[in-house]
Amino acid sequence: MTSASTPTKTISPEPDAAPKHMRSAVPVQTRSDRFHSTEVADFPAVTGREPGWKYTPVARLAELISGELDGSPYAYDLTTASGVTAEWVGRDDTRIGSAGKPEERASANAWTSFEQALVVSVTGEEAKEVTLTRTSLGDGPRAAHTVVETAPFSRATLILQNSGQARLTENVELVLGEGSQLTIVSVQEWDDDALHVATHFAEIGRDARLKHIVVTLGGGVVRLNPAAHLAGTGGEAELFGAYFADAGQHLEQQVYVFHDAASTRSRVTYKGALQGAGARTVWIGDVLIGPKAVGTDTYEQNRNLVLTDGARADSVPNLEIETGDIVGAGHASATGRFDDEQLFYLQSRGITEDEARRLVVRGFLSEIVQQIGSPELQERLQAAIEAELEAVAVTS
Repeated sequence: MTSASTPTKTISPEPDAAPKHMRSAVPVQTRSDRFHSTEVADFPAVTGREPGWKYTPVARLAELISGELDGSPYAYDLTTASGVTAEWVGRDDTRIGSAGKPEERASANAWTSFEQALVVSVTGEEAKEVTLTRTSLGDGPRAAHTVVETAPFSRATLILQNSGQARLTENVELVLGEGSQLTIVSVQEWDDDALHVATHFAEIGRDARLKHIVVTLGGGVVRLNPAAHLAGTGGEAELFGAYFADAGQHLEQQVYVFHDAASTRSRVTYKGALQGAGARTVWIGDVLIGPKAVGTDTYEQNRNLVLTDGARADSVPNLEIETGDIVGAGHASATGRFDDEQLFYLQSRGITEDEARRLVVRGFLSEIVQQIGSPELQERLQAAIEAELEAVAVTS
């Protein structure tokens, strides 16, 4: 006679509970299951074979991913507006970590290294626009941490203007209170040899609206990854990006939108142009519709215009849906050269071929630039794009 035994079930540890040396081996079933930590030592060394790094020139970024970083406060300039303040705070400030935590080693290295965080606070229901400018970061490897907090029902446009020398890895947290509206524009016009790795975390409250715009024209390697968490019912996120890569430049963006609450909406539109030998762009778009996110309405797209031989654009849209009760979801990606019919149409009206090509590219990227809503900045960026086109002769 044999006795029946109760079957046993092996339960895999949650990513946060797994031993540090095993975390990279824990299966990730969905985008939200990725391991996260604020300690760089919790992440394995980056080899370039990891899914999140396989398109990135990790050797050029080694010092930012794993090296020692200067985390001291830096010089910046912030224009004044009623209801907007900025201050340096210690690592123990409760606002730090409100929007998210690192999912990869470079972001964790910045988090481990910063000494003080710059907190920008927005209050008041009247619309206002401010610019935070950084031009003197120097050529040493540096870490930074910024928190932007909007009070309930406040409205603001914040322009993050970056130029000059930089070897920077940073985290930017955006915490949107109920009913608030924030437009944030991150402009990268770094020197040609600059290195910039950034993660933007956004926590979007009930009925809050975020418009996040990234414009990248300068820098040797720029990897800027925004992550938007639609945590409150009725929240909305619009994420736009425009980039122009010249010879030898690597411009990368990995976008993540997590619909976690009901009746949320998102739109993701990134457009880029490439010219010159070795010009490289990477766009990865992840949208996750969670099981509680009924009534979600989302669409993401990426378009790339390759202007010369020797340039390469990688585009990978991804969509995960964990509830069947949604308004709509979709994604699209396209990479190609000039439309010959467009060129023929313009040339048939007396426009030279070179000028016609410039008009096509300018119009292609203008859709994104016009989303900014600041006429002065839009005009300046249009001029910068025109300068990019004139720097290298465009050929078919």
